[in-house]
Amino acid sequence: MFWTRLASGIVLVIIALGAMSFGNLPLALLLWAISLAAFRELTKALRCSRVPGKVNGLEILGFAGVTAYYLVLYLTRNSTLLLMCIVGFFLLILLTYVGAFPKFDAAQVAAAVFAFLYAPVMLSFVYLTRECDQGIYLVWMILISSWGCDTCAYVVGMLIGRKKIFPLLSPKKSLEGCIGGVLGAGLIGWLYGHFFVETAFADGRVSWLTAVICAVGAVMSMAGDLAASAIKRNNDIKDYGKLIPGHGGIMDRFDSMIVTAPMTYFLAILLLAAE
Repeated sequence: MFWTRLASGIVLVIIALGAMSFGNLPLALLLWAISLAAFRELTKALRCSRVPGKVNGLEILGFAGVTAYYLVLYLTRNSTLLLMCIVGFFLLILLTYVGAFPKFDAAQVAAAVFAFLYAPVMLSFVYLTRECDQGIYLVWMILISSWGCDTCAYVVGMLIGRKKIFPLLSPKKSLEGCIGGVLGAGLIGWLYGHFFVETAFADGRVSWLTAVICAVGAVMSMAGDLAASAIKRNNDIKDYGKLIPGHGGIMDRFDSMIVTAPMTYFLAILLLAAE
């Protein structure tokens, strides 16, 4: 299991590095595919369909909505049009709910809308970060905040972890590990900012800002991981899927990045723009 997980992790890192380096269409296509898979995993976990394994009409609308959203994202990156896609999807779901009544209930509708907002829309901020000014430098902070925090938290937790902070939700997480994850991500963020990001911001020293962004992103990455775990606990499932050997589903591997991406985008826009 360890070697399978390691091999899968290496492949994921290579794919992520390649897509983020190229940006544009390769990154948009990768995020679209990940979003479709994550949407399906969430609707299954939340029992959007009453028949296990069968895709219902709400989920089909969700696949179409995700595709339309990413098409607009790639072609325009216009915030007004993207908001229109989100609202339009919600209204279309409502029309389907009313028109097909009583085929679907309110819980199924809520599951479809939640799954659409939670994974596809939140993940789209990876693309928005990459395509903004100096995005080639900023986008890596998403990985530092999520996967960097996860690695540091795991190492510190294994070495000195004692106090269990979420025994019911995530029994293996310790307070020491969480602190180590935040501090580790902040340190990596500082090093990254000092040696790489400052070359793009010649008028100011921004390493302390990248440290803050990565540390705050690390806190949110743990919140995202715990939120995804809470959904699994509420619905009595171990993993969201089996798509990634040794890791589970897309949501099992990208749960922290989903939350870290928008946080990194907004903090980068606010803090670095003010520098």
